[in-house]
Amino acid sequence: MTLIEAIGYLASALVLLTFCMSTMLSLRAVAICSNFAFISYGFGAGLYPVLVLHVVLLPLNIVLLVRMMILLRKAKLAAATDLSPLWMQPFMWPKHFKAGETIFRKGQHADLLYMVASGEVGLPEIDQRLSAGDLFGEIGLFSLERRRTQTAVAATNVDLLCISDAALKKLCERNPGLSLYFLRLTATRMTQNASRLPPIGAGAHSD
Repeated sequence: MTLIEAIGYLASALVLLTFCMSTMLSLRAVAICSNFAFISYGFGAGLYPVLVLHVVLLPLNIVLLVRMMILLRKAKLAAATDLSPLWMQPFMWPKHFKAGETIFRKGQHADLLYMVASGEVGLPEIDQRLSAGDLFGEIGLFSLERRRTQTAVAATNVDLLCISDAALKKLCERNPGLSLYFLRLTATRMTQNASRLPPIGAGAHSD
């Protein structure tokens, strides 16, 4: 077996290995290694279509790997500090509500996660207002019943950014480190909401 043939087998083995990767980071890293191996094999064996293909794929895989690493770093930093969700913006789409419109009601099926881009959102059950940069709707999205635990109303004209539950699940599956962010965010929000609820029996009236 020649050196070029050995490189060709190595490149093929690396492609096979990509199907065994459990995260996108490891998949991209192995894909980059396979690109280098195929470039060497294509050049040495004179297989120019293979060479051209992997010369194109190499920078693409590098860019995607770098973007994924930046995303994970931002998510981990947010999870360790202020829980800022701004890193999610590239994965979300906009929605607009006029003042007084109901965004969702308590008990409704939860299928979207929201972030306030501008304006204010009110949560009347706990007398709270959310402003630009605040994330909401995550508790219902991650609960077993998949039901909204609060009603959300546009307190002013409000611009929101949204991401579907399917897109969010896909994002977390590709990047397991993001799950830590949402776990801490949900636990923090539930603790905050519980502290705003009136004590049991408070305000009760006898007939």
